[in-house]
Amino acid sequence: MSNYNPFDNVTKVVTSAAGKLGLKESDYVTLLSAERELKVSVPVRMDNGEIKVFEGYRCQHSTLRGPAKGGLRYHQDADENEVRALSAWMTFKCAVVDIPYGGGKGGVKVDPITLSENELERLTRVFTSKIAPIIGEHQDIPAPDVGTSGKIMGWIMDEYSKLSGRTCPGIITGKPIEVGGSLGRTEATGRGVMISLREILKKQNKKFSDITVAVQGFGNVGGHGSKLIAKQGSKVVAVSDVTGGYYNPQGLDIPEMFKYMTDNKSLEGYASTGVKKITNGELLELDVDVLVPCALENQINIDNAKNIKAKIIVEGANGPTTVDADAILEKNGIVVVPDVLSNAGGVTCSYFEWVQNLQSFYWTEPEVIEKLEHIMVTAFETVYKMSIEHKVSMRMAAYMVAIQRLVKVAKIRGL
Repeated sequence: MSNYNPFDNVTKVVTSAAGKLGLKESDYVTLLSAERELKVSVPVRMDNGEIKVFEGYRCQHSTLRGPAKGGLRYHQDADENEVRALSAWMTFKCAVVDIPYGGGKGGVKVDPITLSENELERLTRVFTSKIAPIIGEHQDIPAPDVGTSGKIMGWIMDEYSKLSGRTCPGIITGKPIEVGGSLGRTEATGRGVMISLREILKKQNKKFSDITVAVQGFGNVGGHGSKLIAKQGSKVVAVSDVTGGYYNPQGLDIPEMFKYMTDNKSLEGYASTGVKKITNGELLELDVDVLVPCALENQINIDNAKNIKAKIIVEGANGPTTVDADAILEKNGIVVVPDVLSNAGGVTCSYFEWVQNLQSFYWTEPEVIEKLEHIMVTAFETVYKMSIEHKVSMRMAAYMVAIQRLVKVAKIRGL
């Protein structure tokens, strides 16, 4: 899988979904490439006085339905293909939940753990200045992703505001509350995962208390998702981070593990009665009812898909399942709630934050949760109905819903 290109994954699904809708290639061909891509060098003065140059990227896949929207990733494996695929997934995700955004994504090829806080801030400010010409409150609004945080979003807002000569809270989402962030934003992606799991359980006449769950990835999405799922009464028997997996068939103490993660920045060294250390790969193949992959792309692939025992997969990460793996999962009767639906809670709440910033009028947390619930449930029902009507997987149905909306807008706009 070393030559795997995630953008190829996107185009294959789009082409297949468009075919099931009976569309001509000319109807959707613009969705098979990005509108704009920017690659920049990011020189940073390190604490020892040396200058080190990093690669940075910003890709805008589509602005058909509104300004580009998507996270910024700091990761040592970030590259053009990954950013291009992530920006495309954002296009379809925003269309699935029917919010007025297109898709964008950015990143810097860096392991943020190796940088001091001062180096991280200098990197962020230089990167912001490099991509500033193509971002803006009505053009492209970044957000946090893997390796970035609310603190980093605050630095970006400040640097962009300096360049603009005015305070611009709407340039970025996922900010701290004190500088225009939205209540409920931190938990929003994990909450969307929980809502998606709840809705698919309803369709199968099951309850949270009926299921065991394994969650790969214990960062923002997996951590908050695990907490919310456990709070609903499910037995979360395994979670993992970069240090490996932690498994207890009797159920894990998720609030305790979440606190440990918060205090120690990882699960390394966590120990509790009955908890066994396993690998991330072993976690994916556990005999559980529900698997929630919340790590990186390409985790469920042609090599391990046949070993997946869970009957439901709810994708918290972007692109965790390859096209080849999808076919195997479908053949084995495994229901997959796709990333472009199930992890859309984050971008939906980012949309709420942006709206509040533009209006300078802020909502209570219950208001945010209520609005998020409405959008996620409506989107789930639309996708589920499409899957039943066309006898296709939920992933295919989600892309069909998104492509229908995108193509319709393109025709209205005369593009």
